[in-house]
This record gives sequence, C-alpha cells and structure tokens, in this order.
Amino acid sequence: MDSPFPKSSSSPGEGRIAVGLLPNKVSTLEQMSYQYPLKLISPSPKADQASVLVFLLSYGGGLVGGDQVNLSVEVRPGARLSIVTQGHTKVFQPVNAHGVTRQKLQVNLGENAALCLLPDPVQPFEDSVYEQKQIFNVAPGASLCMLDWVTQGRSARGENWSLTKWAGRNEIWASETPTSTKSRLLIRDAVNLDSKERSSHLQSLRESMYSHAIIGTLLLRGPLLKKVGDFFLAEFSALPRLGARDFRSAEIRQKEAAVPQSAIDRWRATRLAQERESNLLWSAASVRGCVIVKFGAATVEAGRNWIGAMLLQEGSITCEFGEQALMCIR
Repeated sequence: MDSPFPKSSSSPGEGRIAVGLLPNKVSTLEQMSYQYPLKLISPSPKADQASVLVFLLSYGGGLVGGDQVNLSVEVRPGARLSIVTQGHTKVFQPVNAHGVTRQKLQVNLGENAALCLLPDPVQPFEDSVYEQKQIFNVAPGASLCMLDWVTQGRSARGENWSLTKWAGRNEIWASETPTSTKSRLLIRDAVNLDSKERSSHLQSLRESMYSHAIIGTLLLRGPLLKKVGDFFLAEFSALPRLGARDFRSAEIRQKEAAVPQSAIDRWRATRLAQERESNLLWSAASVRGCVIVKFGAATVEAGRNWIGAMLLQEGSITCEFGEQALMCIR
C-alpha cells in the first residue's frame, strides 16, 4: 500500500536549523528538521530570551557504528542561537571494521549573528571509531563560542582511552563582506587520537594522555566574545611559570600576605589550588582574531567544573546568550 504522505527529501542523519531576528530584536526559530539518528528539540520561546535554545540529541542516547549525522545551521543577521545536549554523546563500538561513526556540522553566521555551542563531551566507548568535522563560516561582526571535548570513555568499566580512533577537526572561515562569496581560513584545529596506527617509538595513546581523563578545545571569536577571550588570555598570563622563583624575602612575603586580597585575587588563588589538585593543564593563545583555549584534566568533572567556573566568572556568555547556554558545563 502506498503511503499517503510525501516522501522525505532529506537523508538519514540530516538536520537543519535556521534562526532569524524578529522586528522587536528577539531571535526566533524559523526552521528545524531532522532525520534518525539525529534528533533536535527546541523549548517554547520566552519573550525575554537572549537566544534561541536547541538541544542536539540522538535516539537511544548515542551513536552506533556506521551512523552518519550531517547538521546544517544558519544564524541569520543579528540573531543568536545556543546549542546544548542532554548528556554525553556516546559512541558505541562498530559491528564491523568499516562501521565508522561520522558527524558533520556546517554553520553559517550572518552579519552580527552569534552562536554559542557548549555541549556535553563526546564519550567514545572501547574500540569505537569516530570522525567529526565542524566548519564555521562567519560574516563581519559575527560571534562564535565553540567547545569541543572528549573523555577517556567509561571509567566505571575500566576504559581508559580504549578507543580505536577519534578524529576531530574544527575550521573557522571569515568573509570580508556580508555578500562576499570568498572566505579566508582563520583557524584549522585538528585532534587525532589513534590507538592502532602508532610508530613503535611513540608512547601508547593511554600513556600520551598523561593521566588526563578529558581534553578539550574552546574557540572564541567576534565582538560579543572579545571580553571572554581577553579574560582567558589574562588569566593564562597570570599563571605561575615553570621554574619561576620568588626572590622576595620572608618578611616581605609575610607583609604582602597580610594585605586583604580583592575578590578576583581570592577567586584566582582558589582556582589555581584546584587546578594543581586535579592535574589540570591549560593554555590560551590569540590567532588571527580568535582565541584558542586548550585544556586537560584528571577527571571529567574537574574539566567541567573548570571551564564552567571560568565562563561564569567572566559573565559574558550569561549576559549575551542567557543562563541556558551554560547548562552543560555547570
């Protein structure tokens, strides 16, 4: 019997999100479609919402070998979008050797548009094979906050970077004018974790992670995220340097310790102590108008608490996108 419904024009795993700006300057969801195994949910909008919120999900809580997800996102001029998840993106072991799980995200940000992508980390299971590509095309004045992170796997089951392969690539392309068809590559950040194809003189993948249970990359660009980027650069510059010596006398150190600290100094001292305790290492650099933050931590929760505390302390994400944008890192 023939179906009375028209055939879908999209392929399995395909999805699309389009966000525009209403005359009253409130962002609105104009289009959202998806096909299994991808699932998208957007809560009912609020009159005072700072950005449109969309949950990026998968049926069954994860991706199996051979799943292909291809999501297209368009944030039109002046609009703002926040994308989050409802838990770790689990990557299951493939049934056969050719079962590579792939995700591709293609984002176009219009003039003065903004995207905040702060999902939960990817959790690759033992023997899983995963490839991810995320491409961001930004028009003049557009802003982007993107977090990409991956865990060691299921530690409760003894997994410790037991994956077969995890490959991720993030690119930011910028156009000189809103109508320009030519873009310039600003950032190409690639992470390749491969436990099989390693030279004999190299450490194993597990050894090369130096007891870190999670690693991540935060990319920041645009006028709305400038304060955030400057904050990370300033905090990185304030870190104690390896081999640095304190030439102050004991008397001077004692006098300075007695001087009341400012709120930011107290917060920084507490954060530095937590970083040492959780073996958290991080760096920040400015590259072609973007700020790239790299970090790793001994536990998943330590990494989550650190990146959440940094973004909450600075405050721009909450102000520009709303508290909802931070739900995955709090």
